[in-house]
Amino acid sequence: MISPATIDAIFGKVQIEDVVQDYVQLKRRGVNLIGLCPFHHEKTPSFTVSPAKNIYKCFGCGRGGNAVQFLMEHDHLTYPEALRHLAAKYNIEIDETEEPDEVREERQLKDSLFLINAFANKFFQQNLWETTDGRRIGVDYFKERGFLEATIRKFELGFALKQGGFTEKALLEGYNAEYLKSLGLTTEKDRDFFWDRVMFPIHNLSGKVIGFGGRTMTTGLKGPKYINSPESEIYSKRKSLYAIHLAKQAIIQQDRCILVEGYTDVISLHQAGIENVVASSGTSLTTEQIALIKRFSPNVLLLYDGDFAGMKASLRGLNLLLEQDLNVQLVALPEGEDPDSYVRKNGSEKMMAYLKSKAKDFILFSIELMVEESKEDPIKKTQWLRDIVESLSKIPDALKRSVYISQCAQLTGVEEAILVAETNKKIRQELLNKKSSQRDQAAEKAAMEVADRQEFQQITHKQPTTTANPDEAQERDIARLLVTFGDRLFDEEKNVTVAQYILNNIKDVVKYIQNTAYLEIIDLWQNALDTNATMNTSSFLNHQNKTVQQLAVDLTTSPYTYSENWEARWDIMLQTQTMPEDNFIKDSQQSVLRFKLKKIHYLIEENKHRIGNLKPGEDPQKELIYLKVHQQLTQLRNELADKLKLIVLG
Repeated sequence: MISPATIDAIFGKVQIEDVVQDYVQLKRRGVNLIGLCPFHHEKTPSFTVSPAKNIYKCFGCGRGGNAVQFLMEHDHLTYPEALRHLAAKYNIEIDETEEPDEVREERQLKDSLFLINAFANKFFQQNLWETTDGRRIGVDYFKERGFLEATIRKFELGFALKQGGFTEKALLEGYNAEYLKSLGLTTEKDRDFFWDRVMFPIHNLSGKVIGFGGRTMTTGLKGPKYINSPESEIYSKRKSLYAIHLAKQAIIQQDRCILVEGYTDVISLHQAGIENVVASSGTSLTTEQIALIKRFSPNVLLLYDGDFAGMKASLRGLNLLLEQDLNVQLVALPEGEDPDSYVRKNGSEKMMAYLKSKAKDFILFSIELMVEESKEDPIKKTQWLRDIVESLSKIPDALKRSVYISQCAQLTGVEEAILVAETNKKIRQELLNKKSSQRDQAAEKAAMEVADRQEFQQITHKQPTTTANPDEAQERDIARLLVTFGDRLFDEEKNVTVAQYILNNIKDVVKYIQNTAYLEIIDLWQNALDTNATMNTSSFLNHQNKTVQQLAVDLTTSPYTYSENWEARWDIMLQTQTMPEDNFIKDSQQSVLRFKLKKIHYLIEENKHRIGNLKPGEDPQKELIYLKVHQQLTQLRNELADKLKLIVLG
């Protein structure tokens, strides 16, 4: 486990803009930086990076946090993995402390597997460049494919010798034999799995080698031309895209991902300067791969070779893309060409021009294929139309679906009403298929919500009459002040902080707070005060509890900022009040009074309810007590209201 001192060192050195700009193109706006959110599709930037607070926040989808949270969300890293990534980026030495055995063992296993793959990758590259067979067979093959030496090195291509030698070398270096087998580098008979093959390392999003693909150099060999590493603790084919680590930045910048089938297609296009390209490595697209693409862009261009049968088969996987609400275009290359051969023959400019002129929306592409295959055969045409309707039914956006149906009707001559009816029939059938499982999930969720409410009511000893929180705004403002200004001095003479002032003044009504997240903020501050621990805004923004961290981001960010132009360009400054960030003393006073006033209103209504439930003459003593309580609460309410009025006006 990474020590607290190391974590503090990481948070102390990391700069959020350094991390985010590796994934998002940022532009300065005032004191902040803005860009298009990498977590959802948007045309107008709402993704804001605050260097001063060292956080990011998207005001479109609501995601936000610090640099660690960004890496966890964006690269699907665990908390320790994100910390290690930042430690490596900023050259911070990691100090380890005790951690649970199972956690340590899992981490150590993955670290060992990554190390073995890195060793294998280096071994295969040395074979390629430093052995006679490697240069004579491997380098010559790559150069015949038109790959430059810089490209070969960029993709870390290698060669597995016919006589092997990897397993023997790895064991001599002390690598675990069972790990070598689990990665598929060594067979059960302790022989090299890859031999006499050019090697294509497969990387994860952060650039670590997770597996290999190998193409045979043996002519007449029975068996597959390409073989891949098997599934392992660090490699899942359905979650991987070839060259995603090299393509992600270009995909973000160009807001489009080009999807091809093979390794060499990707490499040739990258070499030609078309770098927003990845490959599914010959497998059908999976939901995990689509989710990986969608993190960088919602726009996908599928690039096929000119084989009609292959294009028709590939269209069956189109529905997964549509279900994820991606915008899909397709391009078919001339017959007999694939992306690799076409770009080598024609160059990048002609390739880009071809993509621009030939890219078709999936509906138009499908209809053209339908016309090509069905000719005048009504049976084939009907089947094609059913396939197209199936695709239309997968589009979650109703407006987009309606536009596509209208386009399809115009191009096929089929009445739009019929297409609408058939599409809706498909959608209804899909909903019916999911209904039973959804009902079960809904019942389970409802039961959990009831249990949570009951538990919360037992803790707070309250029975709220409605599920809504009428005091949400006041409770949230207390939490905002504690997170944002809690460590600031409220009274310099008495050395009283904002947190001390707030907590001392709300302690008699704090038990009536309904939002447990705000209670967590209060508890953290109270504990810090009780133990003389240091607490500030960064403590919440970098908190390991994700709920606390997310709430802190929400409380400390706003889509609105005070424009620097008022002061810098027009020499206009606030005259009647201080800047918002310097107004925390008056802000704290008002917030505490509003909060207490709301809770007093609540207690008055609760006391009225008790009085109303008493039957005439039932218990005169209890009635007298309730009436006295009402009088005291009313007096307190009036005093608080007067104080608030004075502060607001003064």
